[in-house]
Amino acid sequence: MGTWSTTALNVMKSALVDPVERDHRESDAAFRKRRIIVLITLVIGATVLYFSLKVEPGDPSFYALTLVLAAVWTAGGLLSGPLHLGRIVVGGSIRRPIVTPILIGLAVGGVFMLGGLVVRQIPPLADFTENVLAHARVGSLVLIVFIALLNGVAEEIFFRGALYSAIGVKNPVIISTVVYAIATLASGNPMLGFAAVLLGYVMGLQRRASGGILAPILTHVSWSAVMVLALPPLFV
Repeated sequence: MGTWSTTALNVMKSALVDPVERDHRESDAAFRKRRIIVLITLVIGATVLYFSLKVEPGDPSFYALTLVLAAVWTAGGLLSGPLHLGRIVVGGSIRRPIVTPILIGLAVGGVFMLGGLVVRQIPPLADFTENVLAHARVGSLVLIVFIALLNGVAEEIFFRGALYSAIGVKNPVIISTVVYAIATLASGNPMLGFAAVLLGYVMGLQRRASGGILAPILTHVSWSAVMVLALPPLFV
């Protein structure tokens, strides 16, 4: 194996596999409080998501509801307790994860683009996808991009931040991914649920490896940018 391949493999292991040591323990009372806030936020967030995607494309209320949704996830995440940015090993030193998560997000976006080429050939799946993408075609593209990126940040603050921490030490990657997918299915769109499983698992691995939410946030917003800007033209 060449030097470049070895380096790339080590970078991916530090980003997705090998956890950095940290001490994020909290008291039993703080843990119970986090769980209560997470449960309440899940119910409210899933409800707002349901109504936001029932709105017709171009309806101004879509923007208001999605901004409310971002506020719900963010508030629930921040109120639940302390959150951490996380660190990974890069070049033998421990530092904040920045470049690697962005590249992972773009790579996952590329995989979804390839999947889109297949999905558009299957009418039922294409219809579900088009129902989501229609919001990106109507109205202000700048506003849609802003909302998509904002919600990406908000979801990570809550799902890979508060929720992940509230699960405890037993299978947090799997459990947080399943809960994320179920909450996303409140939209009534199975394609969003499928995307949540794949994306959620990758970001769950990043959360476990880095111990924080910075890597998942950067991956999510990179992926969202690809989905909003590059995926809609495939379904024209």
